[in-house]
Amino acid sequence: MEVEDQIRRIMEGEGLEFTELDVHPDQAKPATLRKTVSYIVCAVILNDQEEVLMVQEAKQECFGQWYLPAGRMEEGEAIEAAMQREVKEEAGFDCQPITLLLIQEQGPQWIRFIFLAKVTGGSLKIPGEGDQESLQATWWDRVSPLQLRGRDILDLIDSGLKYHQETWHPRTLPVAIPCSHVVQRLVLIFSNAEEELWVLLVKAPRLHLPTAGAVKTHTLMWASSLVVQDALGSLYYDQEVTALGVLGLQHHYHPTPGRLQSRCSDGVCFNMLAQLVPDPVQRDRDGEKLEVVPPSQPPPVENPRQRQRSSFQQ
Repeated sequence: MEVEDQIRRIMEGEGLEFTELDVHPDQAKPATLRKTVSYIVCAVILNDQEEVLMVQEAKQECFGQWYLPAGRMEEGEAIEAAMQREVKEEAGFDCQPITLLLIQEQGPQWIRFIFLAKVTGGSLKIPGEGDQESLQATWWDRVSPLQLRGRDILDLIDSGLKYHQETWHPRTLPVAIPCSHVVQRLVLIFSNAEEELWVLLVKAPRLHLPTAGAVKTHTLMWASSLVVQDALGSLYYDQEVTALGVLGLQHHYHPTPGRLQSRCSDGVCFNMLAQLVPDPVQRDRDGEKLEVVPPSQPPPVENPRQRQRSSFQQ
């Protein structure tokens, strides 16, 4: 596949088949749900009055407190299906995802997928219908007092309201392409004052966008920084890698017999857009600040091991 077509498919949210890791593949382990990875789904659902759907917790450690419908993904589930199941179990509603709103992660052992969704059926769980999943559900006007399980959901609700009022990124849902690891595919761009654009590519075994796997002790942003550090060598420390956003998410579970095939479906691939810019503060050997002149071209690939494998292409 031509690299222009690869980039087009990523930018349009279509995704690409994952084949291999380009950076330190020995450090990244295959994804096994609830062993090496844990996925959490969460739903922001609004009604016509822009009230948000909330559920009252039944778990002992947060009994009686309120939270968004959320929970851990189970084996054999697609990400959207897990979100729909949690909403049905905890709030009583059937729903459909509108868009993947946000992704939060603390390394591959904790990744949360937050959806904006809409009600398509069912009925609100009321007092007396409580079970081990939740005590009840309600529509919250975001003003009335409500004992929250955690204030982290307030930013999620604000993001949902913002998207509901005016879409601030294309509607995005997971693409059904299997992946064996938790992977970041990086679209790393460099631009100059003349608005010329370069993209970092790996040359062998074919021209393609670089991929890096997450490891247990690091976040996905570390994976993209590692790609750049591996290519630029010492020049990496004069650059900043700025994350611009996730362009798409790939995940697909194959419920086929056999443990190995099942395990190879637990991974996800984040297609991420990032920009390489010179560090605005650089110093000489005496610690004095140097005037930074914006370069007209990206830094050269310095690492001898990568020089024949990676390059910036315009």
